[in-house]
Amino acid sequence: MFGEIDHIGIAVEDIDGSLALYRDKLGMREEHRELLDEQGVEAVLLEVGDAHVELIAPIDPDGGVARFIAKRGPGIHHVAYRTRDIDGDIQKLVAAGLRTIGDEPHPGIRDSLAIFVHPKSTGGVLTELVQPAEDH
Repeated sequence: MFGEIDHIGIAVEDIDGSLALYRDKLGMREEHRELLDEQGVEAVLLEVGDAHVELIAPIDPDGGVARFIAKRGPGIHHVAYRTRDIDGDIQKLVAAGLRTIGDEPHPGIRDSLAIFVHPKSTGGVLTELVQPAEDH
C-alpha cells in the first residue's frame, strides 16, 4: 500500500528563514513553492534524491500547522508516502481499522491528491498518502 517516501513535512514559522538553512546552507535545491489556502500553509518542496523535504509555514493562524507549532514548536510534522491509487488505498486503510483525517482526498501541492492518516492510528506519526497529479 505505501510506496516510496514522497516527502518529509517540516513545520516552520518562516519559509524564507528556513530556506536560508535548507537551501543555502544544506544545499537542497528549491523545486516548487505554493500557497495552499485550503490547508492554511505556504509550502516549499526541496529536492532530496528521489524524495523531498516540504517546508510548511502557517498562513492561517487558526490552521492545523499553526496549532502544531504553538503546541510542539517547529519540527517534523509528517511523513508522506507516494501512491498511484489513493482511493483504493483509503479503502484498505479503513478496512485495516486505521482512521483517516477526512473521508476524501484533498488537493495537495502540485495538483496532487492527499489524505492524512490520524497519528493515533500510526503510532503517533502523522502520515500522509500522496497521489501525484500525473497518476490521477
